[in-house]
Amino acid sequence: MKKCLFLLLLPLQIFAQSDFIQYVNPFVGTGGHGHTFPGATVPFGMVQLSPDTRLKGWDGCSGYHYSDKIVYGFSHTHLSGTGGFDYGDVLLMPTTGKVKLNRKKYASSFKKENEKASAGYYAVYLDQPKVKVELTATTRTGLQKYTFPQSTTANVILDLTHRDRVKQGVINITGDHEISGYRVSASWASNQMLYFVIQFSKPFKESGIAKAGVLSKKSKHKTGTRLKAYVQFETAEGEVIYARVGISGVSIDGARKNLEAEQPDFNFEKVKHKAEANWNKELGKIEIESSNLPSKRIFYTALYHCMIAPNVYQDVDGKYRGRDFKIHETHDFTYHTVFSLWDTYRALHPLLTLIDRKRTGDFVNTFITEYQQGGLLPVWELSSNETFCMIGYHAVPVIADAYLKGVRTFDAGKALEAMVGSAAQNKKEMKLHKHPGGFLNNILFFAYAVGWDDYSKFGYIKQRLFRQSVSKTLEYSFDDWCISQMAKRMGETTTYDKFIHRAVNYRNLFDSTTGFMRPRRSNFMSPFDPYKVDFNYTEGNAWQYSFYVPQDMSGYIKLLGGKEKLAIFLDTLFTTSSKLTGHKQADISGMIGQYVHGNEPSHQIAYEYDYAGQPWKTQAMIRRIMKEMYTDQPDGLSGNEDCGQMSAWYVFSSMGFYPVCPASDQYAIGSPLFDKATLHFENGKTFTVQTTNNHLGNSYIQSATLNGSSYPNSYLTYDDIVKGGVLEFNMGSKPNTAWGSGENEVPVTKVEEAP
Repeated sequence: MKKCLFLLLLPLQIFAQSDFIQYVNPFVGTGGHGHTFPGATVPFGMVQLSPDTRLKGWDGCSGYHYSDKIVYGFSHTHLSGTGGFDYGDVLLMPTTGKVKLNRKKYASSFKKENEKASAGYYAVYLDQPKVKVELTATTRTGLQKYTFPQSTTANVILDLTHRDRVKQGVINITGDHEISGYRVSASWASNQMLYFVIQFSKPFKESGIAKAGVLSKKSKHKTGTRLKAYVQFETAEGEVIYARVGISGVSIDGARKNLEAEQPDFNFEKVKHKAEANWNKELGKIEIESSNLPSKRIFYTALYHCMIAPNVYQDVDGKYRGRDFKIHETHDFTYHTVFSLWDTYRALHPLLTLIDRKRTGDFVNTFITEYQQGGLLPVWELSSNETFCMIGYHAVPVIADAYLKGVRTFDAGKALEAMVGSAAQNKKEMKLHKHPGGFLNNILFFAYAVGWDDYSKFGYIKQRLFRQSVSKTLEYSFDDWCISQMAKRMGETTTYDKFIHRAVNYRNLFDSTTGFMRPRRSNFMSPFDPYKVDFNYTEGNAWQYSFYVPQDMSGYIKLLGGKEKLAIFLDTLFTTSSKLTGHKQADISGMIGQYVHGNEPSHQIAYEYDYAGQPWKTQAMIRRIMKEMYTDQPDGLSGNEDCGQMSAWYVFSSMGFYPVCPASDQYAIGSPLFDKATLHFENGKTFTVQTTNNHLGNSYIQSATLNGSSYPNSYLTYDDIVKGGVLEFNMGSKPNTAWGSGENEVPVTKVEEAP
């Protein structure tokens, strides 16, 4: 009898272990300043089908904020955690009664208790029309389910004017089941092109298209910049009508092919189940064991956010709109978009290099293709538009990290050519291809490239108005080091020699009298206030940026005067006043002293105690940051999610290690949060981080073993991880200052300069 009971329970236990989506809360980050959205999407999907509740303002960047009580409709594209106002394409809204095309009149209130979100699914009850709306998605399509009350006039509104500025639009009503068209819009992306096909499960009895507010019930086709449309049905009490939508960056025909391939019918439960299975598969790449349910929810929601972007931007037939805005076709890799690289090169892409190597290869192939079509590796690419948002050439560390860690599904020679061709140099040497981005693209590039001449001539960018001279110099130096390391591995000595020299350019801005990285022309600029937020630093000040030398921590420590000086400098950072002077910067949030967890330039800093030989301070601070800066509630992020970077920090840190220097083979050890964390790699191997005595308050590592042997180092190597095995930590409530602090036990990065 016991044996039979065991056999009956076994499948249930296996299912429970694989139900990772139960821990995902898509509302995390939708409050505060997280800028996430709660709607339905699949991993890295082209469609993000989500409610739109906010029309303007910085906290409306995703189109949704948890504090809102009005919904305007449900659109099919959204950005996850950015500061940009793009997307919100193809908004549909069910209504009842007389057709009203003014958004203030067709919008509806809703109650939070009538709203639900999970991985791949969203639902809400609309108060005004008394309609329940449910959403789910495939990679390139969305499916909306409307449950109507009894009504002789059930409507669905299509609004193409929603969100960013419309440059051109088309609506076609083809038959009594379908609407198609396209929308060309401008915001960050100056020329975003999106095509769509909408099909309904029931024939509509009436339809109309409005242009510039003038409604025509007879017209079946209209072109313009202010287009809206509606379709109308007769419904019985509780009748369900479905709307399935295919989108494409290529053509209406591409959108229809995507719809036919991925959603040939209106089976909502089948699509929802497939989306959930897709999420469980991806989330299962890291298995967490813990009795701490809030932390488990934070972890899997963070991992979920790490798998929303970059987004597929290629149709099922292999066609995509390239960086030159022409239509191309490839079946060798999947073309992607939405590369927030200033944010994501730090932890998101290193995470994906470990657990999603196939997609990482696709990303790099996308980068190379964009270089070939547009003359530059992506900076902040969106819908094949280069926005030139932020600084640095941070596709470089993503490529180098992938190549140096064995991803070989791209042409390394072409990749290195693109890296060198995109590195800061004389602007006259750059040959950006001409495309419909045109004049605006050139202006944005000029602003992005300000200071390149200085960098090539002097080894630093001279202080001038709006140059962000300190931040650019430091970040260029790191990117240059990444180029040198890839060139070295490939045997390209000339390239190595050039870029390894540039990797130490950060020294030109180091002020030995203060320990800070300071702006200068010929001499350091005075007066100097390290608390001041100004145009010399990118979204920060001297406190946050003076610790940014991930490629040469040994050289940086020497400049400071030794490891003890670094530790003291770090202590001061975390304990000094959190006051800021200068201009206000919304991205500076989540402060501990002058440490800013809500923005990316600080993300590696707490791990630098490891390099200073005081890893117990890293352990304590990492635990504090995880506790104070993350929750499982809507306001559970201390800053913008930024396409997965904020979450990737937590994913790595809660497992106990972090890539302080992407493209190196070392990961600094922090303080593992869970009883057990197992990474499942594509080659079938697993790496497990296991803890003992890891209850509340025991944040300090007492000892460690790797595959049964004593492990004294406060860092892991890439080989330690990918070879598979078990790393076990014994935790305690008091620091063990002897563990991981010896001269040969600390992580090291060092620039070996060419002769």
